[in-house]
Amino acid sequence: MKNVLVVDDSALMRRVICDIIESDSRFHVSDRATNGEEALELLMRKTYDAVILDVNMPKMTGLELLKELRKRRIPARVIMASTDTREGAKTTLDALSLGAIDFVHKPENARDCKDGVFNTRLLSILEVVCNSKASDFDVKEEDEKSRLEANRKLIELASKSSRNSKNRQVVAIASSTGGPKALQEVIPFLPASLKAPVVIVQHMPAGFTASLAERLDALSECKVTEAEDGDTLENGHVYIAKGGKHLNIDTVMGKFVIRYSDEPTREGVKPSANYMYESLADSAADRIVCVVMTGMGADGTKGISNLKQHKNIFVLTQDEDSCTVYGMPKSAFQAGLSNQVVTLKQIAQEIIMNVGVN
Repeated sequence: MKNVLVVDDSALMRRVICDIIESDSRFHVSDRATNGEEALELLMRKTYDAVILDVNMPKMTGLELLKELRKRRIPARVIMASTDTREGAKTTLDALSLGAIDFVHKPENARDCKDGVFNTRLLSILEVVCNSKASDFDVKEEDEKSRLEANRKLIELASKSSRNSKNRQVVAIASSTGGPKALQEVIPFLPASLKAPVVIVQHMPAGFTASLAERLDALSECKVTEAEDGDTLENGHVYIAKGGKHLNIDTVMGKFVIRYSDEPTREGVKPSANYMYESLADSAADRIVCVVMTGMGADGTKGISNLKQHKNIFVLTQDEDSCTVYGMPKSAFQAGLSNQVVTLKQIAQEIIMNVGVN
């Protein structure tokens, strides 16, 4: 049985969340806290399989608690209880950057739980997070200057190579749980001179993908935007699929164009990377670099398998040690689709070496 800490200043919401957790025999609410200070005291003395953490609380907010855990290097598997607003999306991304593993939309009131959607979602995320790698909130980070310098030398080397210079290429990335933070270790290290557009399917609800695009754009040399229907793909530009829609890549007059469709969820998600990969099978692309990163489930595997029958592809899968959840990359690897298994911090350089730069 997995032990869970629930942190929320609302007595009603604590009761609702605790009742949902206790309804499943796999989980047990071993402690409750009404603010970040109480939670910190508990986390300094005890370990939990998961922590469900509210954002806005007196004395110490959820984000302040995450910062304190990071400062003290206290490991924890945290699920943020977020609000479905633009500000809530930004705060959630802050939490994910600070080490939270995933998030769940917090219902406005107990009545919103009656349809069972929140209950199912919470228990599903709880299962994944309890079995994921705990964030250690380690403040010790790789020297960014040395990494950027190594990246600069790699770009210079790639610019001297004529590899794939005449090929029409696309980089297609699939990511899920742990993806928003992991993408910050990839996209900011890609140059604007990259000889391919980059398209990302990250499993997130509508609204959250726009905030993710804004955050990555601020950190990156490449332009990063939430993809709009009808967008023409340009080299050195990163496009993130909108939450709640399936992204497809069409070819119109020889150009790659974004098209959205509204089929039901696939592999339980929307957008689904399978749709993205399968749409590329009929595109004008000569070569596609597929990247499968951290995430639960198997999204991407069937799509890449189909794509491989029609196109020249190269598949990078993230290694288990650097994944928050080794699900999607594992599925692609076990299906025999992976050409190369790489650490998270190697993904950007492998993309550069595979597609080249101007």
